[in-house]
Amino acid sequence: MDLVSLQNVLDNSSFAILFLTMLTYWVGVAFPKLPYLGMVGTTGMAIANLCIAGLLGARWLEAGYFPISNLYESLFFLAWGITGVHLIAETLSRSRLVGAVTAPVAMGITAFATLTLPQTMQVSEPLVPALKSNWLMMHVSVMMLSYATLMVGSLMAIAFLVVTRGQEIELHGSSVGTGSFRDMKRPENQPQPNPQPSFNAFNSQQGGVATLERPQTLTLSPQRLNLADTLDNVSYRIIGLGFPLLTIGIIAGAVWANEAWGTYWSWDPKETWAAITWLVFAAYLHARITRGWQGRRPAVLAAGGFVVVWVCYLGVNLLGKGLHSYGWFF
Repeated sequence: MDLVSLQNVLDNSSFAILFLTMLTYWVGVAFPKLPYLGMVGTTGMAIANLCIAGLLGARWLEAGYFPISNLYESLFFLAWGITGVHLIAETLSRSRLVGAVTAPVAMGITAFATLTLPQTMQVSEPLVPALKSNWLMMHVSVMMLSYATLMVGSLMAIAFLVVTRGQEIELHGSSVGTGSFRDMKRPENQPQPNPQPSFNAFNSQQGGVATLERPQTLTLSPQRLNLADTLDNVSYRIIGLGFPLLTIGIIAGAVWANEAWGTYWSWDPKETWAAITWLVFAAYLHARITRGWQGRRPAVLAAGGFVVVWVCYLGVNLLGKGLHSYGWFF
């Protein structure tokens, strides 16, 4: 079997394995008492990761350069990164819900690359002059790994919002700062105060009435609260890993741009959205580290960051051409 045929087998195999893995995770979430489904899902993600790694390796041998120069290759590299970071997140959280949200994204990426892209975009071609540089591996690979890591962290935040149903809850999370749980923690022997009703009085001349209002009580089970706490912590840690990668990738890209185009920053659409992505996740980490944010507010910010990452990676190529528009439909 030649390398081209091997690539065709591996890209179709990775799609099929991720599709079956996604169904396995969904069934495991719907029926949590079924044994071994979590282990089957983890095994499927690991096999898919190896298949994609084999695909990229075979393409590297065939083309003679690091396989991340066009949309097809970058999509599979992104899927490889997501499946790899998924294994880390699942190990930290020990929850099937991680695969329930990451497997569909990885499967969708491989499906788009395998089934949607024209065949002419799936073959290896000689590098354009601007990409014939050692910075190709350094800059693009680190950026793609940062995208994959930030996506998985953001997906954990979205899962947190689903688990908590959008309610504000107090978490024993890992954020530290002026507003963190650690600063507000009570002694173990001190009982929690009972919620007191608040008196809401209206002026009788305006036709109002006096009412008693009690705080709304949460209806989440202890298991769901524990899962929410875990997802919040894992999301924070994964995003904390992806943000330095994004920073290093942007710096490497600036150095490469200066070598190739004579300027560190040209406000190309991709560069602009990379800066926006950096600011969004910098705000997320700032809010958690210095302000002690936990729970719903940073999760909403991270969920917005998921959209921003996709716009930075793929959307700017739809909105207009720029210096980074290699390998798109136009």
